[in-house]
Amino acid sequence: MRHVDLVIIGSGSGNSLPDERFAGLEVAVVEEGVFGGTCLNVGCIPTKMYVYTADLARELDGISRFGVDAVREKVRWTDIRDRVFGRIDPISEGGRRYRAEGSPNITLYSGHAEFTGPKKISVTYPDGRVDELSADQFVLAAGSRPSIPEVITKAGIPYHTSDTVMRIDELPRRLVILGGGFIGAEFAHVFSALGTEVTIVTRGEELLRHLDETIAHRFTNLARQSWDVRTNAPPVHCADADPGLQLEFVDGTSVTGDLLLVAAGRVPNSDRLGLAAAGVATEDDGRVVVDEYQRTTAPGIYALGDLSSPYQLKHVANHEAKIVAHNLLHPDSLRPADHRFVPSAVFTAPQIATVGLTEEECRERGVRYVSAVQEYGSVAYGWAMEDRDGFCKLLADPITGQLLGAHVMGAQASTVIQPLIQAISFGLPADEMAHGQYWIHPGLPEVVENALLSLPLKRS
Repeated sequence: MRHVDLVIIGSGSGNSLPDERFAGLEVAVVEEGVFGGTCLNVGCIPTKMYVYTADLARELDGISRFGVDAVREKVRWTDIRDRVFGRIDPISEGGRRYRAEGSPNITLYSGHAEFTGPKKISVTYPDGRVDELSADQFVLAAGSRPSIPEVITKAGIPYHTSDTVMRIDELPRRLVILGGGFIGAEFAHVFSALGTEVTIVTRGEELLRHLDETIAHRFTNLARQSWDVRTNAPPVHCADADPGLQLEFVDGTSVTGDLLLVAAGRVPNSDRLGLAAAGVATEDDGRVVVDEYQRTTAPGIYALGDLSSPYQLKHVANHEAKIVAHNLLHPDSLRPADHRFVPSAVFTAPQIATVGLTEEECRERGVRYVSAVQEYGSVAYGWAMEDRDGFCKLLADPITGQLLGAHVMGAQASTVIQPLIQAISFGLPADEMAHGQYWIHPGLPEVVENALLSLPLKRS
């Protein structure tokens, strides 16, 4: 059995750990799948390449009101797909090759890792060969996989997930998406903008129901204008249809489609690692239990990213990787991870971004707050865009002026929200943020300025 200083399981954010500071250590990286993790291969990056294409296509559909006539003659799906993965796949392979050949102190094991005891793993290769490793320290960064509802697995019908749907050979005429969260909303935008008839199904009353209630309500109403939206519709039966498939719902209604995309969330890969043998505890939902320093319940074993985080966001995993790297090297001066103000974005149509508390959370926690909503169309650039749907919603403490939450829906929401993330993170009061700097006119961030000014604060 080979012994090393550090074993890292997973090649997503975990792969960023062994930099020049680890040059004096013997490191093993274990990856059984595609190198680079979810974000690079099936998540953030390829999906946003599709989203950008969909954004361009969607803009063409509404451009005539600005006095420009344009015709979209054809959508070349395979050209779109091949452009995306013609860039992604070489990056993944290049990362694998670099990790395998680029560092004399790092060994890449391309197999499945499973604990066989405290700080001991076996690595099983596709051809059945097995290596055994032990190490002083471990980092668990094995990510997550799509969650498949039992009603789908029992039916035995063909389906796609976010891991596979981007590589299909032709654009479906009718797409059924099971799931009304981030993934479902983004792919509904992509496929509908490219010409597919989309039905999106959710068991809740609204799409994106985990977001602020104003966002969820307005977005669901807008989605109904573009997609067939089925709310309060958990499927009870799935079957093949001619052609395609059919989902039947608890109320007796049904929907048919040519292709089914299951977007019902993701589950941690913790059940595949033999964690009990290592003494690593998990939550009921499968997430690895970690403390504020990203330490698991087993000494010398850390975890990060989707495997342990409720956020399942790349920027969170990257932050945690930096924390773990420091703590591995400085066990006597540990740094805690900072999860106080985690922002997120949904790259759908319109784009959505959020940080901090929702209005519902403020009420549930008994937090005093005031709110303000500013429409994109109320500022000069939004007016120039003829924006009818975008808005910025802010929540703040009426006495201190501290921002509690920010929620933006509209063009470039993930960019518009950034100064609000900074203000919340560094404790800048809303009135000081509004008055203490110039706001470029006529820029879209003026919607943030006016929302700040609209907050009914009671500061003296």
